[in-house]
Amino acid sequence: MNPKPTAAAMDWRGAAPAPIVLLSGPEDYIASRAFDTIRLRVREADPSVDTTRIEAGGYESGTLTLLASPSLFGESKLIEAVGLGQMNDAFLQDALKYVNDPAPDVVLVLHHGGGSRGKRLIDALKSSGAPVVDCQPLKKDSDKMDFVAAEFRQARRRIEADAVRALVAAVGSSLAELAAACQQLVADGEGSITAELVEKYHGGRVEATGFKVADAALAGRGAQALSMLRHALATGADPVPVVAALAMKMRSVAKVHGLRGSSAQLAKELSMAPWQVDQARREAQRWSPEALSHCIQVLAETDAQVKGASRDPVYAVERAVTTIALAGRS
Repeated sequence: MNPKPTAAAMDWRGAAPAPIVLLSGPEDYIASRAFDTIRLRVREADPSVDTTRIEAGGYESGTLTLLASPSLFGESKLIEAVGLGQMNDAFLQDALKYVNDPAPDVVLVLHHGGGSRGKRLIDALKSSGAPVVDCQPLKKDSDKMDFVAAEFRQARRRIEADAVRALVAAVGSSLAELAAACQQLVADGEGSITAELVEKYHGGRVEATGFKVADAALAGRGAQALSMLRHALATGADPVPVVAALAMKMRSVAKVHGLRGSSAQLAKELSMAPWQVDQARREAQRWSPEALSHCIQVLAETDAQVKGASRDPVYAVERAVTTIALAGRS
């Protein structure tokens, strides 16, 4: 008995044409980049390719068969189907038939953003061995930093490790905005991209505030940390992300405290980037295990207070910053 083919995973940066390609996941920006990459490669092979986009939710029966049928001039075809999470029954039935008998000289790219609608089709596509491009959101800062580093590698530009972190801290809430920021720095900056250049372009964003406050507090610069915190709060910043940034920094220091080994080895074990390990190790030199434990406990209490357990969340976060700064200075 011949084994059933299994779906081949395909990275979105390396998305390539195939008879059928499934883009799976709700991150529209990654899906759009995968569409662009496949479209470019199809056109490189055949500049006269006929490209059509269809909406699965408003699909009319027979459209897919009509679009995929051979033309009089024999040119190749690219069909892009979007909105599979809202597909109607007509699309589901036609697509199921098509998976069993794909048309020659046609590349069909489908994007399913998630949900249970069309599960039969997704299962059939995966069973057919069609390549699947993962379009999941990048939620971890480490994944976003990898994304930034890859954007600059692709552009053949160097970006310093501190600049990667600063850019994610400033613009990391939206992947599309993060990519646009990378493109802006590539276009406007010269030479290596530094943290100073990122600060020049994006340092004023509220998202960057928490990490700046955390850096100053852990370095023992209490007056500077409180000044930045109060300015941010006065201009509308929420205490919650500031506490989250403080907690992330403290956890990084606690992870590496007292550990031996190379940065690369520890990075793999701790799910951190090597430069994060190096930075956390430098900061950890000023900290005792007791001080770390105390400050992490204070931050846990502060997190609850800024999320509703206290009537004065501003005082709570100021107290946490002061506690950390005093411990980091000692």
